[in-house]
Amino acid sequence: MTDMIPAWVNGTLTPVEKLEAHVKGLRHKAISVFLMRGDKVLLQRRALGKYHTPGLWANTCCTHPHWGEAALDCATRRLEQELGLGGIALTFRDTVEYRADVGGGLIEHEVVDIFVGELPAGREPVPNPDEVMDTIWQPLAQLMREVVESPKGFTPWLQIYLRDHAGVIFQDA
Repeated sequence: MTDMIPAWVNGTLTPVEKLEAHVKGLRHKAISVFLMRGDKVLLQRRALGKYHTPGLWANTCCTHPHWGEAALDCATRRLEQELGLGGIALTFRDTVEYRADVGGGLIEHEVVDIFVGELPAGREPVPNPDEVMDTIWQPLAQLMREVVESPKGFTPWLQIYLRDHAGVIFQDA
């Protein structure tokens, strides 16, 4: 079964195979989650087997909703699948749009619903090795500096979120 995601084709939201959406650079729906613990944000390093941006640091999790799947349901599902973190209350922050070359002839042109949650002390991620090779709790101020100083270690979308949308995403941090 192919992974069909919601993408705009000739102005109409249509189910499109995920890889096709990236090859053609189609505008498509996505979600991103940032889990916090005080002033620290949970980052994941993408598994080396990922079809784009392997080994780069990204926000807590991000993905594309299945065709017909609500954004919050998608965010909740993906936190469980990637990091073994179920039952986390998520707050919608904003919908943002970006377009970025992610290498290998692939383009992410995403309309992203961004969610933020607080991970209580005592709970830690249990990464799915097919998705995530490492995690780290990073103080937000340090992360903002590192992304500017060493951008090649971070996914294009994390760079965009921190540069253009940090005030909305981290409004409580």
